[in-house]
This record gives sequence, structure tokens and C-alpha cells, in this order.
Amino acid sequence: MKQETFDSVLRSTWNLVSKMYNKEASKFDSTMATGFALLSIDSKGTPSTTLGPKMGMESTSLSRLLNTMEERNLIYRTQNPNDGRSILIHLTAFGKEKRDDSKAVVLHFNKIIEQALSPKKIKVFFEVMNCIKENAQNFEHFTPTLKTK
Repeated sequence: MKQETFDSVLRSTWNLVSKMYNKEASKFDSTMATGFALLSIDSKGTPSTTLGPKMGMESTSLSRLLNTMEERNLIYRTQNPNDGRSILIHLTAFGKEKRDDSKAVVLHFNKIIEQALSPKKIKVFFEVMNCIKENAQNFEHFTPTLKTK
């Protein structure tokens, strides 16, 4: 295809951002996925069942990530007092410290982007991304018209 598509720009941009975050996370002996998980865990504890969808991860990958985080003493698990079948994920003191590191990196990157763009361009960016998100969520209702010979 000669023309760039929305998905190719999203994918290549996300790959670059992901590499950048992983490079930064490696300075803290971590990964982007771990940092994202740390940022997604609420201070009162987060049900493990809500983490996967929040992070866009399959349950198998999330389970491996949480096991690694528990081994590294970043999180601990407790039974949900409101639902005995559910497990809550909590940050340890070390996990909170590492979350602060992750938050600092994310906020620094956001600051760099905000300085490079006007408020109008930032607003348009979020409008475009929300449009793409909405259309992707409703994509199953879309069938392209195919030419037949």
C-alpha cells in the first residue's frame, strides 16, 4: 500500500513508544508491562479480574506478570472481603516506590509531548484517538463491500 493507514501509524508509533518505555524501565531493572501494572493497581487494592481488561492483557500473560511481580516483592494478594471468589492485588512498599518511578517516566514523556504540541493539537489528538477507539469497538458491525469478478 502506498498510502499509510491509521493502523500502521498507530502500530509503528506504539512500537517506538513501547521500546522507549522498556529502555527506561530496564534502568530500574523492570519492564514496561510491570510499570503499567504498577500504575494500574489502586491504593486500596485492585481485583485481579479488572487488571487484564484495564491493561489490554490476556489472563495467561497477566497471570505470569503478576507471579513475577509477586516474586520481586512488588505486590501481594489478599482475598476480596466483598467477594470471597475474588483476589485483590496490592502494592508492597517496594511496589509503591517502583510505581513512583514509573509515574515519573510517564509524566516526563507527557511533558515532552505537551511542550512539542499546541493545546489545540493535543485536543485534536485525543478526539482522533477516541474516534479510532469507538470505531474499533464497533468494528464487528462493519463489512466492507468486496468486488467480485
